Amino acid sequence: MAFKFQIDQFSTQTKLQQLIHAITEAISNSDLKEGDFLPSVNSLSKESGISRDTIFKAYTKLKQRSIISSTPTKGYFVSNVSFKVFVLLDNFSAFKEQLYNSFRNALPDNYVVDLLFHHYNAEVFEQLILNSVGRYSMYVVMNIDNKQVEEVVKKIDPNKLLILDMGAPDMPEISYLNQNFYEVVDECLSAGLDKIRKYNEFNLVFPEVTPHPRETIDAFKSFCKKHQIKHSVITKLNNISVEEGMAFFTIKDDDLVQIVKDCKSKGLKLGKDVGLVSYNDTPMKEIVSSGITTISADFKEMGEKAANFIRSKEKVFETLSTCLIVRGSL
Repeated sequence: MAFKFQIDQFSTQTKLQQLIHAITEAISNSDLKEGDFLPSVNSLSKESGISRDTIFKAYTKLKQRSIISSTPTKGYFVSNVSFKVFVLLDNFSAFKEQLYNSFRNALPDNYVVDLLFHHYNAEVFEQLILNSVGRYSMYVVMNIDNKQVEEVVKKIDPNKLLILDMGAPDMPEISYLNQNFYEVVDECLSAGLDKIRKYNEFNLVFPEVTPHPRETIDAFKSFCKKHQIKHSVITKLNNISVEEGMAFFTIKDDDLVQIVKDCKSKGLKLGKDVGLVSYNDTPMKEIVSSGITTISADFKEMGEKAANFIRSKEKVFETLSTCLIVRGSL
């Protein structure tokens, strides 16, 4: 298929940017394959109406990126079929690292991944999305809001977009791999009911400032009321004293660490004197103390499935399973 290019007079991109994007898009969509020749500078100028200088600059930039090459006698051709992937995560943590490593390892070497973080800053999130539009083959975005996808995200071609971890797209064409933060919490806690009943009270440590969806609070309260378990929701762990007979469900790892330290300082044994459940599993939680019981999705699986979407471009609409992983702390 011969490469064709037409200027969009209403685009916010310059003619140079439009041409570069058109060529990289053609490569991404397999309309141009490795070894395929591009139109000569003269012929493309005549067909598209843009200057020879602009075309030459575009070809030069693509050569600098090692996407195309040229020979004196044959002209310009596709030398390296590479795919640029935009990945925007919320923040850096142990389980996000596990997710990313799984994602990156499942992609071929000719996929270039730009990894960025928005840290739940709406202005940073919007600017990073706006700067990325039209520059990448595929997009993986961790949304800010668990209820809906931010409006700016809808500027991305939905066929190239995957919403990851949380966010409910209101556009049926947007793919997603997300978690459930209500029903599955009740199900997981119910799976550990007999162990939780060993303790006199069950406390959810849910900081006032956290991006974790608040549906987990409702699920926790519902579970405790249904099974007549004495319970409370704690926003600041510093306000209470860890005592024998207490069980805790932590969202942030900082609170988990504090409970483990308090138990050690008071000679309390996790899993016997004090119970502990943590949200989101990591390799470290397998070995801390006698092992930390977790409620978690499989982030390795999430990364692999995200990579499969990038490779295949096949739509995916899936809420990943979450399970209780029982270890010595409960």
